Amino acid sequence: MSLPITKVAACHIAPVWLDTKATIQKAIEWIREAHSNGAQLVCFPETFVPCYPSWTALKAPVDNHDLFHKLCDESIYVDGPEIMAIQQVCLELNIIVCLGFNEKSRFSVGCLWNSYVLIGDDGSIMAHHRKIMPTYLEKLIWAPGDGAGLTVCDTKIGKIGALICGENTNPLAKYTLIGQGEQIHLSLWPAYSITRRPGDGVNYDLDHATKIRSACQAFEAKTFTVVCSNFFDESAREFFKKDDPANADCYDNISQCSTLFMDPSGTQIGESLKDKEGIAYCTFDLNKIVELKQIQDLAGYYQRYDVFKLSVDRTPAVPVRFLEDPATALTYPKPVKKETI
Repeated sequence: MSLPITKVAACHIAPVWLDTKATIQKAIEWIREAHSNGAQLVCFPETFVPCYPSWTALKAPVDNHDLFHKLCDESIYVDGPEIMAIQQVCLELNIIVCLGFNEKSRFSVGCLWNSYVLIGDDGSIMAHHRKIMPTYLEKLIWAPGDGAGLTVCDTKIGKIGALICGENTNPLAKYTLIGQGEQIHLSLWPAYSITRRPGDGVNYDLDHATKIRSACQAFEAKTFTVVCSNFFDESAREFFKKDDPANADCYDNISQCSTLFMDPSGTQIGESLKDKEGIAYCTFDLNKIVELKQIQDLAGYYQRYDVFKLSVDRTPAVPVRFLEDPATALTYPKPVKKETI
């Protein structure tokens, strides 16, 4: 048995703030750069398109209407031209891409989801996931997703699964991927978290928490893991300070999250980035999973399926389901347009 060896790229990258067209173009440029450096899989961070709406940490909802309206305007449909542009690049370059984005709803102009797509090297969408539960302040922006995207995709470079931000803390979501034989886990994150103002106690260390969560999945699932975080650049900082000058000190003192890789033992490997924008690279040799699976395999012999039973509903959520019997449908006559002489 010989498993794939693949080069992976994680984009520690800032969007062009609230500008979807420019952000998609930036993503395409970085995909091309990663491809030129031999990457077969490229990962982008949480809601990269058009941004992670972190203003909700400091601004009250009553002050956020304009920003939310702009976010809705710049958010995209999963079957829209922006995602198709990435699909075309994947087909052209024969490369796999995971892209985080703010997703619009066809049913509501004010409903958004925190989503990702995994696009195959043939340009097809292999997985489309909506974060099952927004975390903390995110509930002011995103609707809860569903289980439809809790899937692991079998590709030529390995079995790939992904979770968004706090989902990487959810044991049931994580085991759903483990139980499908996940070999490469993609973990998508924001650039930072603000839970306290400077001087008002210890701020929640999202970078530390991210590493714990990701190492846990790597160790328990025996996967190679990508930790891909947004980057908070100077243009974003200036945008926030201009929009919210009362909290300028918070934006000047944020601590960035890291982008990095872990092997199936939970050990950090490959390149990493934190305080500068760029692409981190790592080579995954999936053959190294086998020995660790022999020691402990939660998807195999080290599990008690007779004791523990997990059911996951992967039915896509829709606002309303219509139950109709065609045999009982009423028909209505239509008027006939009279010819005029």
